[in-house]
Amino acid sequence: MGELRPLGDDLTDTSRALAEALRELFEGMEVSVRRYAARRQRDPGTFSRYLNGTRLPPWQVITDLFADLAEHRGTAVTTKAIEYVRGLYGSAVDAGSSPKHAVEILEQQLADADRVSRRSSVRGDVLGDALLDRTHRIADLEVRLHQLEADRSAERERADQLAAAHPDVSDLLRERDALEAEVSRLGTELRETRDQRAAAEARCALLERQLDAIERPAAALTAVASGPQDMPKVLIVDDQADNLLAMRAVLETLDQDLVTVSSGREALKALLDHDDFAVIIMDVQMPEMDGYETCAHIKRRPRTRDVPIIFLTAMGVDPEHSARGYAAGAVDYISKPFDPWALRAKVAVFTSIYLERHAGR
Repeated sequence: MGELRPLGDDLTDTSRALAEALRELFEGMEVSVRRYAARRQRDPGTFSRYLNGTRLPPWQVITDLFADLAEHRGTAVTTKAIEYVRGLYGSAVDAGSSPKHAVEILEQQLADADRVSRRSSVRGDVLGDALLDRTHRIADLEVRLHQLEADRSAERERADQLAAAHPDVSDLLRERDALEAEVSRLGTELRETRDQRAAAEARCALLERQLDAIERPAAALTAVASGPQDMPKVLIVDDQADNLLAMRAVLETLDQDLVTVSSGREALKALLDHDDFAVIIMDVQMPEMDGYETCAHIKRRPRTRDVPIIFLTAMGVDPEHSARGYAAGAVDYISKPFDPWALRAKVAVFTSIYLERHAGR
């Protein structure tokens, strides 16, 4: 394969080991870089950098190599080979990934949550003023109604004259009822707005902890327990095997038990079998039972309703989708393709919260 240049002397050990493994996979297909890049609709220059160790490829690139090599040979790649390369990839991610992009992602999420909190605060002030005004008007109407009733009770013999001198009481009653209905509506809106602000403030606090986890040394991403047996589990739910492999490769450095399942129903069963999950990473788009429906089932069960859920979505993280995720019961979200530093920071923080709560008990 003349197109592949020799590996540079300035590569780190982890980058060199991964590049050598990828070159071995690629050379086994006996095809040029340009031809393979065209086959997979990738940029040949970028793909060359993957094989030369100067750029870390997405895990999808590596799984494509496994699949294409298996097709070329006519035999499946062994599980041992996949696990070996996955270990090299995890080491390369740890050593070569920059936290800068993850910080940008979390800071954007923090800005979004802060904006929701500020808007909710302003909206709450407006609703509070409107509610106070309607309450005062109702009180005024009640005084007028009581006065009318007192007048009629005290001077029943002058009922005809009072009826002519005062407006129809039914109009006042209708106005009062309308105002009371509006007060009820405004009160509901105010409670919802305050709940929205409280949720946004909680998200801000979580995101600040996640940013802190990234900015500290890499060892700080690993939650500390009194012993290995005390570490909680992480449940990963995704119907795509490649995604499960990628998340396992990124998260296994946290030294937690990673439980991977490929459907919402399997996730519910896993939650019945174990009660020490620190966090659930849930794909949104799954067949039969999607992430929203699965989340709703989890939140209805008293035993699992408090387990935090991170939605993993390829649909984008615009306000409409994120609002639907929070409404379904998720406490966080991350978009595909995910940043490994951001994902590990989120899992590490929720693990720390789990350990803090159980230490308090």
